[in-house]
Amino acid sequence: MVKSTRILALFLAGLALLAINVHADGATLEEKVKEYRLKNGLRLLIVERPDSPTFAAHIAIGVGAVHETSRNRGVAHLLEHMLFKGTKTVGTTDYRRERRLLKEIEKVGEALDDLKFRSPGAGPETEELRRRLTVLQEQHKEFVVKDEAARIYAENGGVGFNAYTSRDLTAYIVSLPSNKLELWAFLESDRMKNAVFREFYTEREVVMEERRRSYDSDPQGLLVENLLAAAYTVHPYRNPIIGWESDIPFLTLSKTRQFHDKYYAPVNTVITLAGDVDADRAYRMVERYFGDIPSGTPVPPVVDVEPRQRGEKRIGIRFEAEPRIMIAFHKPTLPSREDYAFDLIDMILGDGPTSRLYRSLVVEKKLATSVATSTLPASRYPNLFVVSAAPRHPHTVDEVEQAVYEELSRLAAEPVGAAELDKVRNRLRVDRLRRLKSNKSLAGMLSYFQTVAGDWRYATRYDREIAGIGAEDVRRAAAAYLHRDNRTVAVVTRGVP
Repeated sequence: MVKSTRILALFLAGLALLAINVHADGATLEEKVKEYRLKNGLRLLIVERPDSPTFAAHIAIGVGAVHETSRNRGVAHLLEHMLFKGTKTVGTTDYRRERRLLKEIEKVGEALDDLKFRSPGAGPETEELRRRLTVLQEQHKEFVVKDEAARIYAENGGVGFNAYTSRDLTAYIVSLPSNKLELWAFLESDRMKNAVFREFYTEREVVMEERRRSYDSDPQGLLVENLLAAAYTVHPYRNPIIGWESDIPFLTLSKTRQFHDKYYAPVNTVITLAGDVDADRAYRMVERYFGDIPSGTPVPPVVDVEPRQRGEKRIGIRFEAEPRIMIAFHKPTLPSREDYAFDLIDMILGDGPTSRLYRSLVVEKKLATSVATSTLPASRYPNLFVVSAAPRHPHTVDEVEQAVYEELSRLAAEPVGAAELDKVRNRLRVDRLRRLKSNKSLAGMLSYFQTVAGDWRYATRYDREIAGIGAEDVRRAAAAYLHRDNRTVAVVTRGVP
């Protein structure tokens, strides 16, 4: 057994060494990333990888749900939807004529929103405005070319055209043949300069339905949402990305445009290109298309600081679903030493069938059907280490919870053995480096760390930092944070509320 473990460790280490030299000339990633900054503040990272005639483009805008206030919660997510609606040249049959109709739609829509805010309920004036808005939206269909940017990309060999909104940032992604760099630069700079918020009121209804489907009617979404709201009392990480149910109907077009015009700008943008691109030519292309865009306003840091938790919090949710539990512990975030320790704790406790929690709760004691660990909800600010589990019938949530605490106590009391620690270090390293083989993953990783950690080099220093985290660091982090007074417990039990 010792011999086979040693062979496995050597194999994983060798695979990691192969993965880290992801370039034909053997240069390391840190040596291959070329970094530029435009006069308007836009950051550009380029990795030349001529292995295949394609490239991945990842645009990260450093504004997300954590930067919203009580007046515009959910706006970053709604903007993700709106920025697929086209521009003054893309997505329209005749923008000159369309513009007049859009102004009328906005006028009626804003009047309706104002009336609903001041006087909830459906009076004659409200019904008349709704009727007028419906007529105008029907007329507007004449000018709308749906999903035109997606069509253009697809016709030019583009794949993976998508976007996501997190609490920390918003990102837009696509991969293209290398000879389509200028097409990408035109379409994405046009989106930043000339976005048109078509179909705003119908898209807002789409988001409301998305919320009902993904949160209100889904036990897992409901559990996570309630867990975060209970764990955080002050910090905006407590708010759902999509917004609360009462927020979405009052996200007005003017609020949405104001948020966009202020923050969706070069000073908050990181673009990463990875693949078959010439760095100098790509820089000149980006400067040509993005360089004349006004800098915009830097996203301010969140000043709300979550106070230290002084006792266990518990929340119960009744739902017609199988019981499940989530246990969250406050912890520091990157680049703190404790955050590196928690990356190892995550692997030790919850990474797959050989992890401690899985072996104990699922294999040996047969208390649970599933168990996993994760970090929620984001990483720019202090976050949560979370254990999730579902009991196996006839066992209860209480039995599963106590078994979890036994494993956490053991981790806090006994240093991890050298072999186990080496194993999870190697798995962590190999899993991370394997993802770098993809241009898309590499571009996303560099943009992410530049935005969230403030320096893409966090990724290249990671292995050195992890290697310096020892068994005592892991034990000390577990003891400091995985205890009763620092935890929030959320449980779904079967029943109709």
